[in-house]
Amino acid sequence: MKPKKGIKDRIRTRSGGIFLCLCIMLTGMVAMRASHTDAQETTRGEYEVKAAFIYNFLKFVEWPDKAYANTGNSLNICIVGDDPFGNAITVYGGEKIRNKYIAIKKTSYQNIKNCHVVFISRSETEHLTHILKAMRGLNILSISDTDTFEQEGVIINFSIVQQKVRFEINTSAARQSGLSISSKLLSLARAVYE
Repeated sequence: MKPKKGIKDRIRTRSGGIFLCLCIMLTGMVAMRASHTDAQETTRGEYEVKAAFIYNFLKFVEWPDKAYANTGNSLNICIVGDDPFGNAITVYGGEKIRNKYIAIKKTSYQNIKNCHVVFISRSETEHLTHILKAMRGLNILSISDTDTFEQEGVIINFSIVQQKVRFEINTSAARQSGLSISSKLLSLARAVYE
């Protein structure tokens, strides 16, 4: 897959601009922490930033109505494998986005049917094929932070570039999952794969 050319460096709309400012602030925090703390603290700061990104991604992704058939009023963020976030992501539990309450769950890939977002931990690298197969036909936003996962079929993949958190988006995988990703979010991606 080749990255889409001509990805804009900034957004002109107010809400997109606010998200861009948030991205800049958060990535700056990672860079500052990386220069002043040990490796364990840096990792904790990195996952605080990634958790904030995931929360904000929810504002720029649309799920079809059928995705909520069995979940009612909740928008489920599921972590598959080892949890690198700790409390960094649980703070978003109960927050409301688009009239849905966020629920944070830890689960196995065999139990993701009622998930809207699945974060695939690095510990699950060898199970990636099975995880993606389990998601086939479901309206799930898959997210990871392992090299080349976006090229394997994961929708959003985090990477660290010059001590800053960045992300790539696989739009083909999003379409196959029946999800619509805002052009505002696509503009902020480091790379977009089709």
